[in-house]
Amino acid sequence: MSKKKTVLDIQKMKNDGEKITMLTCYDYPMARIMDACGIDMILVGDSAGVVIAGHDNTLPVSMEEMIYHTRAVMRANPKALVVSDMPFMSYQVDIAEARRNAGRFIKDAGAAAVKVEGGVNVAPVIRSLVDIDIPVVAHIGLTPQSIHRMGGFRVQGKRAEQAEKIMEDALAVEAAGAFALVLEGIPQSLARRITESVSIPTIGIGAGPHCDGQVLVIHDILGLCEKYSPKFVKRYADVREIMSGAVHAYIDDVKQGIFPGEEHSFN
Repeated sequence: MSKKKTVLDIQKMKNDGEKITMLTCYDYPMARIMDACGIDMILVGDSAGVVIAGHDNTLPVSMEEMIYHTRAVMRANPKALVVSDMPFMSYQVDIAEARRNAGRFIKDAGAAAVKVEGGVNVAPVIRSLVDIDIPVVAHIGLTPQSIHRMGGFRVQGKRAEQAEKIMEDALAVEAAGAFALVLEGIPQSLARRITESVSIPTIGIGAGPHCDGQVLVIHDILGLCEKYSPKFVKRYADVREIMSGAVHAYIDDVKQGIFPGEEHSFN
């Protein structure tokens, strides 16, 4: 039986040149499936607000919702390293509140680490969490909690000055103690430069092939999210069609009196 992955294992993968795999997950059955497949990291993402709750963005997601989803995932006892997203306004107010909320993910929900969005601006928060032994994954580039400032889900870092700002962000979160770094929605050349410049693993989403690992939203790769279809998503299955077929078959069976049959009934 393989052992549970740790922060040190993830950092070693970068040093060894082994690609890191990460997917989002929000519930017990999905966690069991993906962990049995050998996924390296599970992200309990605030993307749950979009793919589970139906919001247009991640901003409405609450701490209570994120704790709920994290607990559900952890009941699967995954070997993967589980990282929980800190939702909007759970770490931006002050350091004390950031520590309190991050601590809930570790103490109450069972996650191994938390993820925060931002670079230079959140470096003090990252340092404060690392100082109390809470591992942190940073997230820079296109940060979904900043969509109003960014004018929507737009690729970041195309202009030289913007690329330099993102590079500064990468160096700042590394210096603050983040053990890994999500790069979202940036040119692949910039992602490559960052990956070669920092000692911590980079995990890309819409950042090209040169990162140390990749992360995608599970509903996107299964064809279960109709709200968005980003260029960077590769669909690996059309589970929506399979589910629709099953529901149609069930409806037909009930309407025609085929289900439940004798084998599904008690005497």
